[in-house]
Amino acid sequence: MYSRKVVIRYPADFAEKPIIYELVKRYDLLLNILKARIFPRREGVLVLELSGEKENFDNGIRYLKGLGLNVEPLSKSVSQNADKCVHCGACTAFCPTSSLYFDRETWKVLFEPERCNGCELCVSACPARAMEVNLF
Repeated sequence: MYSRKVVIRYPADFAEKPIIYELVKRYDLLLNILKARIFPRREGVLVLELSGEKENFDNGIRYLKGLGLNVEPLSKSVSQNADKCVHCGACTAFCPTSSLYFDRETWKVLFEPERCNGCELCVSACPARAMEVNLF
């Protein structure tokens, strides 16, 4: 079973369309709604964990993007605020994917968001609050 967390941003005219139903029915995907901001006639945001066969997952994502929706991995919503970071390295000890690490030449903490799985352990580990979640 393939599973990924995604952030879906959509324009106001999609707020009343059954896009979630289509993912379940047409693409046989299981979903867990982690966070949602849905209002009639306004832009919306869904954070979902989608699970299923890899091919179905890929087809479901293509379907959403074909509708013109913005679909991103959840990991893009975790960011490092360089102005707050004191490069203590506390976050690196908690990062399971090594997306946070020390640059051995500059001794600064670097962040590679494409490797991040969105677990948010770094957010609670950072004493300077330099790691931020930007879901909405």
